[in-house]
Amino acid sequence: MSAAVIRRAETADAPALAVLRWRFKVEEEEECVGIPQAEREFSAEFARWLRSGMAGPWRVWLAEADGDACGHVFLCLVEKVPSPHPHAKVLGYVTNFYVTPEQRDHGLGRALLDEVTRYARDHRLDTLVVWPSERRASLYRRCGFDGPGRTPRTARGTRLRRLPAMP
Repeated sequence: MSAAVIRRAETADAPALAVLRWRFKVEEEEECVGIPQAEREFSAEFARWLRSGMAGPWRVWLAEADGDACGHVFLCLVEKVPSPHPHAKVLGYVTNFYVTPEQRDHGLGRALLDEVTRYARDHRLDTLVVWPSERRASLYRRCGFDGPGRTPRTARGTRLRRLPAMP
């Protein structure tokens, strides 16, 4: 594997991101009988959603190796209800975190999460919230995310918090 590149995605990346999202959900649902939507239909719908989302609260990072998209992570900025306390006004919801099977165990997952964490610090987000599957929870912990009730702080004070996976 050549050196991977992690960068902020652009709306022009919609086709590659749609393919990755499709692979992610098919892999996640491999025991299911079938996917109810055709890939072409999904890709068109995803591209429309992505254009709208990236113009609004969504930030997306894309991992590429040898020029091919091989991973992504999405961050949704969530405005907090106003408070008389001087805290950050936005938190981040980290979701849709995926690296293709052939590129796993090369540090891409950590690199993607590092980019999200860097963005959170630079933009003074109050908290990063994740809701990982059991399979991914250990990676989040290794990257500094912690469970409810324990909110470690990064260098600039951003709290990182992991919510428990759904049963």
